[in-house]
Amino acid sequence: MCNAPWLTGPQLRAWMRFVAVVELLPGVLDTQLQRDAQLSHFEYFVMAMLSEAPDKTLRMTDLADHTNATLPRLSHVVARLEKRGLVARTRCAEDRRATNATLTESGWEMIQASAPGHVRNVRDNVIDLLTDEQVGQLEAISEALLQKLDPANRMHVRGE
Repeated sequence: MCNAPWLTGPQLRAWMRFVAVVELLPGVLDTQLQRDAQLSHFEYFVMAMLSEAPDKTLRMTDLADHTNATLPRLSHVVARLEKRGLVARTRCAEDRRATNATLTESGWEMIQASAPGHVRNVRDNVIDLLTDEQVGQLEAISEALLQKLDPANRMHVRGE
């Protein structure tokens, strides 16, 4: 027996629409990046996080936090990017037990070349469909959800 109260009609409609967005948006992002850069959205995200890091380098554990990935998944993705010459892995100078991931010059060029199409896709499918007020509401709603889902701000997106 369910102890939680059932969702009201408006709550259920909002929830179902949110689930649909969560399910459909990754495919939209992947399709464009695969077509234009032969990258999955997650591969692009990994490279984007490295592109914003000092010296375009992060420890693999920090990169896993930034991307909400398990270390095995991240290691697999970084290995694929490494084979393409987009990312390099090296031992961390401060902690020889740790491994760093660094965006290579080719990786930086790939991010620069693919970012405009990705931003256009994000605009076409999310941002430009909303009013400025709705964009603010989306930020506020996301912040409220992230306070519960990522209280430690591991992904480094809250409070900016």
